[in-house]
Amino acid sequence: MNAQTEFVRVAGPAGALEVAIDRPPGDARGGVVIAHPHPLHGGTLTNKVVQTLARAGVQAGWTSIRFNFRGVGQSEGAYDEGRGELDDLLAVTAALAPTGLLCLAGFSFGAFVASHAAARLIGTRDIERLVLVGTAASRFDVAPLATELHSRTLIVHGEQDDTVPLSSVMDWARPQSLPVLVVPGGGHFFHGQLPLLRDLVLRHLPA
Repeated sequence: MNAQTEFVRVAGPAGALEVAIDRPPGDARGGVVIAHPHPLHGGTLTNKVVQTLARAGVQAGWTSIRFNFRGVGQSEGAYDEGRGELDDLLAVTAALAPTGLLCLAGFSFGAFVASHAAARLIGTRDIERLVLVGTAASRFDVAPLATELHSRTLIVHGEQDDTVPLSSVMDWARPQSLPVLVVPGGGHFFHGQLPLLRDLVLRHLPA
């Protein structure tokens, strides 16, 4: 994301995982762990939406942690339909954000994985915030969110998303009475609207 980005490797369940860390000036408030889009469709930690989430985290005073799922970039292993990718996210979180305030964030396929990570961690970690962008509800079984996470969750979707129809996200959110923030005219990748997305996330994260 910038010259100060630190690249490290973390031991994952299927081999080493490539991680990019961006730190705020001074002491970080907590850690934001960000999951990228579908590994088989070009998703990586350098995706522009993922970088936007990381930038928002740093600007809010959090350490932003992006990583490549197994089989992507320098990460070892092979695509595992979300099961192994959940384990990857949990491994990165345990290694780099083991204590303190935690925000889980994800874009598209990454939002699906982040929802399951939240479900797995809810009893053991204080998840301060959850950010789900372009949630791939039409393609994957997105996990329902624990009631205590509802007020701490930001769900953002583009009105004109032709990759994941807004209706599928509403169908997932409706039974839970979860609000969905809709960006008028927005597509799946929020072209031309990334500054708006950054500001929405920045507003959601405690500074």
